[in-house]
Amino acid sequence: MNIYLILLEGNLIGYFIMVESSPLVDNQKRIMSRQSLGLLSAGTMERMLTIVGGGLSGSEAAWQAAERGICVNLYEMRPGKNTGAHESADLAELVCSNSLGSNLVDRASGLLKEELRLLNSLLIKCADQVAIPAGGALAVDRKEFSEVVTETIELHPNINLIRQEVEEIPNLPAIIASGPLTSQSLSRAIEIISGSGHLFFFDAIAPIVSFESINLEIAFRGSRYGRGTTEQGDYINCPMDKHQYDELVKALNTAERIKLKEFDRFQEGGRGVIAGMREYFEGCLPVEVLAQRDEKTLAYGPLRPVGLTNPHSGKRPYAVVQLRQDNLAGSMYNMVGFQTNLKFSEQKRIFRMIPGLENADFLRYGQMHRNTFIYSPDLLESTMQFKKKSGLFFAGQITGIEGYAGNIASGLLAGINATRFISGAPLLSFPQETMIGALCHYISNASAADYQPMKANFGILPALQVKSKLNKRQRYTEYAERSLMVMQAYIEEKDILGQSNHKSD
Repeated sequence: MNIYLILLEGNLIGYFIMVESSPLVDNQKRIMSRQSLGLLSAGTMERMLTIVGGGLSGSEAAWQAAERGICVNLYEMRPGKNTGAHESADLAELVCSNSLGSNLVDRASGLLKEELRLLNSLLIKCADQVAIPAGGALAVDRKEFSEVVTETIELHPNINLIRQEVEEIPNLPAIIASGPLTSQSLSRAIEIISGSGHLFFFDAIAPIVSFESINLEIAFRGSRYGRGTTEQGDYINCPMDKHQYDELVKALNTAERIKLKEFDRFQEGGRGVIAGMREYFEGCLPVEVLAQRDEKTLAYGPLRPVGLTNPHSGKRPYAVVQLRQDNLAGSMYNMVGFQTNLKFSEQKRIFRMIPGLENADFLRYGQMHRNTFIYSPDLLESTMQFKKKSGLFFAGQITGIEGYAGNIASGLLAGINATRFISGAPLLSFPQETMIGALCHYISNASAADYQPMKANFGILPALQVKSKLNKRQRYTEYAERSLMVMQAYIEEKDILGQSNHKSD
């Protein structure tokens, strides 16, 4: 048996044990927590940060802090304890869609990602690296994405990845980025310090089918209005006439669903799922809930045919089910907008009614899971710091920020501000004219009457000061130009990128 010591700037920060040249524990390696050694100097201990959760926000926060010379203990409970929704032990696994939303800067999600690029976001850089065709959106091979993030985090000299569940609020400074699927033990600990129960809604996952099972004699390749990155088009489109569409809606309305006690009464009313203090959240509705609202809801929603012409007929279909590439090899396709809570047997029966999917091979069925979040307006500052405990930060979907890019942004800000807290510097609040600043301002200042999880959108930005009347696209372009100009000036004023050049060797 050999014991190897790990030193950082002359300080002992950990060790690992090797027997017959094979590391032990955690499948290959065990690096003990720096704090558990009890051998660190006071100076080193003061520059340590604990982060709970290795998802999008936690991984981004860890990297941002580590790049600024902070020693980070990043805790991830998988694979020892799974969530029920994750499929691997990799960090930053994309549980739902493989799309991070629009990449166009005059779209809210695209603007947010452009701001993150200006701020040197690790996860956006990784996403760009493994991007796959998706029209104007940034979609990734989800397996390659999480693998690249995991490798980058594991190789960072200032990050200690610990595969262990955290059941209590850790010693401060710390960031809680445990996500909407936070374990019961940690959820109870958060409820105690927050003084209130969590809010929640239900999120749904769409099915994935194999490419080889799609009938391309019926389905066709194409992107709306020709906005694809490939000549043929980035999506596979399954066209439907009115009769086929009506039959699909009828089947969805009578299909058997998996019972979720808290969800049943919301399904019956067709109003969505509860979120916030009193209202309903519309962002993650199952396809069967949309179908029961009105017979044309899907045709004007996820199945809208605008911008598409069926090359087999030369006409625009009545409705279209779009399939988006889910991996780099192009062997898996995600059913866009078909998040569902139907029984698996019903999914197979009903979704095979869609033209082009009559012999579909389902590699993953859709399913639903509960998403938990805290009431951020009472609990968080726009810096992502917890109001009741100095040195405690929250980040990610647990704060009520929706969307992959939004959660990456909250992790970036929490990581930077935790570093500034440790260094004794004032915490940053990004200007409200920026999309990141507007999102963080919203979750920390929304009123109880209308608070609900929020994605990036232009409606949360301050109004433009323009004299002439602008159409929607011109207005969004103006928003984007203002946001990027304000963000660039703020980065330079606060020397945000300069701080990340102080890495430990």
